[in-house]
Amino acid sequence: MKPDTGAEPSVDPTARARLISITLDPNSIRRGNPNIEHEREVAIFDILENNSFKPEGHDGGPYKLMLAIIEDRLSFAISEEGTEAFTFVLSLTPLKRVMKDYFMVCESYHEAIRTATPSRIQSIDMGRRALHNEGSQVLLDRLKGKVLIDHDTARRLFTLVCALHWKG
Repeated sequence: MKPDTGAEPSVDPTARARLISITLDPNSIRRGNPNIEHEREVAIFDILENNSFKPEGHDGGPYKLMLAIIEDRLSFAISEEGTEAFTFVLSLTPLKRVMKDYFMVCESYHEAIRTATPSRIQSIDMGRRALHNEGSQVLLDRLKGKVLIDHDTARRLFTLVCALHWKG
């Protein structure tokens, strides 16, 4: 334990460049399947647990994020405590192919867990991870000039975007 010197501890300014809250717009999110709900909750928890999120041109933080899907676009409404949200929208078209492939491989992975050999499960999982990395990179590229995020946050955000689109 460090001795109390009476001075305020120094605050790492980058610690403010993060998300502290993620809300999903109830009007644009399909509800019903408990598995889908659980995947969304886990994805949000994982992002909030450890993330790096800094909107371009903003030096404040921490931030709150409201995600919505509107006409096949992903809407980001970002705010800080006590400020009005600013919004930007991303087309999901560049992510569609990789998400479709990712869902197919995930389905194969879950089927393989029940019946396949460990080596087969491992090879399917390697393909799943490669697609996840590809989707994360596409998302990083799409957010360039809008929000600075690290690779781990991009991976977690890609997981959440997939969970928003998962049909179950």
